Amino acid sequence: MPAAASDRRYAPVLASPARTEPFATAEEAWFWTIAALTARNAGARIVAGLGLKPRPCEPDDVIRCLDRLYRQRRIEIAHLRVLRRYGDQQIPPDPRHPGDRSAHRLWREALDRLDWPLRMKGIVA
Repeated sequence: MPAAASDRRYAPVLASPARTEPFATAEEAWFWTIAALTARNAGARIVAGLGLKPRPCEPDDVIRCLDRLYRQRRIEIAHLRVLRRYGDQQIPPDPRHPGDRSAHRLWREALDRLDWPLRMKGIVA
């Protein structure tokens, strides 16, 4: 082998990092999280930065923020139940419907409290 060829250094070519698109709201992030977790439970593999709209997180990141709020007693189990119920339905509670008024209040409180941690992590713009 010629000396010049052995002196060459080959650097791996790295793909440019995927541009991620943060969510517009905590509500949008929550609906995506529930849909992603449902897909994961059905066997899909969820990875940050992949998909039609690469997101800056994995579903577990949003869940960890929510868990931290719960452990800090900033949200209660009632908030979590409402988030789960309406997240599974992929629609927010309708405040015009008499049966959804208290659920809507809990929904708004939970998402308002979740908004700041998600913004700090760059998950919500």
